[in-house]
Amino acid sequence: MSVHEQVMDGSQPSLPDEIVQRAVYRRGRLAVYDAIDVERTALLAIDLQNAWLEPAAPFETPGTRTIVPAINRLAAALRERGGVVAWFQHSAAPPGSPLYWSGYFDRHVDERYRAETVAALQPGSWTHALSSRLDVRDGDWRLLKYRFSPFVNNTEDVAARLTERGITSVIVVGTATNVGVESTVRDAMMRDFQTFMPHDAVIAPYYGGHLAAMRSIVQIFADVRPVDALIELFDAARRPAPP
Repeated sequence: MSVHEQVMDGSQPSLPDEIVQRAVYRRGRLAVYDAIDVERTALLAIDLQNAWLEPAAPFETPGTRTIVPAINRLAAALRERGGVVAWFQHSAAPPGSPLYWSGYFDRHVDERYRAETVAALQPGSWTHALSSRLDVRDGDWRLLKYRFSPFVNNTEDVAARLTERGITSVIVVGTATNVGVESTVRDAMMRDFQTFMPHDAVIAPYYGGHLAAMRSIVQIFADVRPVDALIELFDAARRPAPP
């Protein structure tokens, strides 16, 4: 089995040297931003629902459970420092309704599995619910999305809501790196949010897909660093400047 066919199980390297080298060559360093305004930062957690996290669930992504502790740690650190934590649930509207995504479900999902796929993403179903493994707290945002990115064709203007809250930076985590995460990262960056993506808090079903997304995200769309380094950036923002 080639590296591009390997299933992500939490043991694959998240940021290979060749990706780092390309980013450094392009802009002279790996980091994009030197600082972050923590109180104006939002964590956007993508598709961390039972359908992806629980064993034998319809879209179970092997390894997703391994990134949950890092996501919970990041959420706690941001919440404690006055930032926003937003959990996005991928959703499917009933066929024929205005929010039904025909271009995806009717074109990219085999008709043998289409009804089951749509049903699994119906609000109110167990599979649609956020996983109990997540540390979701009162005060967190819990929002639906009807496309891979929450910024597109949604019931709420997510960019406007973030801006109204004063958010200038977003941190995108979740699954899959090359689908919901990458779509969200691209849309956030192109809406002028300072965009971060911790490479140890995202994952995909297959390493090839994860790797392909990492190549483009690191080079062009986000500041990529591990969760612990992001928390260190939070703390640096709180330390007084030297005299």
